[in-house]
Amino acid sequence: MYTKEHLINDLKRLGINKFGTLKVHSSFKSIGNVEGGPETVLDSLSEYMADGLLVLPTHTWAYINQGNPDYHVDNSESNVGILTELFRHRESVVRSLHPTHSVAALGKDAEEFIKNAHKHDTPCARTSPYGKLLDRHAQIMLLGVDLTKNTFIHGIEEWVDIPGRVTDTHEQLYSIDSDGTKHSVPSRRHFGKTWSDHFWKVDDYLLKLGAMHIGKFGDADVRICDTVKMTEIITLMLEIDPLLFEDIEPLTEEFSKEFEVRWNERKN
Repeated sequence: MYTKEHLINDLKRLGINKFGTLKVHSSFKSIGNVEGGPETVLDSLSEYMADGLLVLPTHTWAYINQGNPDYHVDNSESNVGILTELFRHRESVVRSLHPTHSVAALGKDAEEFIKNAHKHDTPCARTSPYGKLLDRHAQIMLLGVDLTKNTFIHGIEEWVDIPGRVTDTHEQLYSIDSDGTKHSVPSRRHFGKTWSDHFWKVDDYLLKLGAMHIGKFGDADVRICDTVKMTEIITLMLEIDPLLFEDIEPLTEEFSKEFEVRWNERKN
């Protein structure tokens, strides 16, 4: 059975910058038997990142839509796992007002980090919390999940304007803050194919080029991603092939050769 101390030691071994910014995508069940359950997991993350900023997604895209347009920052449940739902209720945690892709944050500059998230009409705009992860040279912890759950990659696609990722038209949604103020948030949404199902295609490159490393947290396999290096690599890949994540086909030899040439040119 894993204790809080075990899990904190795992975080140390994973090389997470305790003074930086850490965003966690998670599967609680993958961790194994934890003394105290999910609250102990959150305790370990919160204590380790006490001098930094801890961020968890609290998305509501599964049920906030045109037919159910009101997102309540205090009451709308997260649809991305038990750790995220429990985290948003914790003392001193603040939650952003984006109606479908909110995040919850605890620690250094948390209020500033989530500020004005509802003023963007796409899920992962460059000046949203997702773009701020890049500005802060954040790390992303994929705890028991793989790259297909890494929302940050959707952000990279938005920033380089890959076609067909968000709707051309807006859906009228609303964000309701803690004092009852209702904010109009016309929103362009992710749509169509599940592009993220194909994010695994860049796994080997991120590992090889030092943008990601793998370790353990309890029983869970964990990927730790460097947002700056990951953005640089995937941006170049999308320059070569904007349709990179359109299908399940592995990267071709031709693509790999072109990437290697361009990557070396940038590094020399």
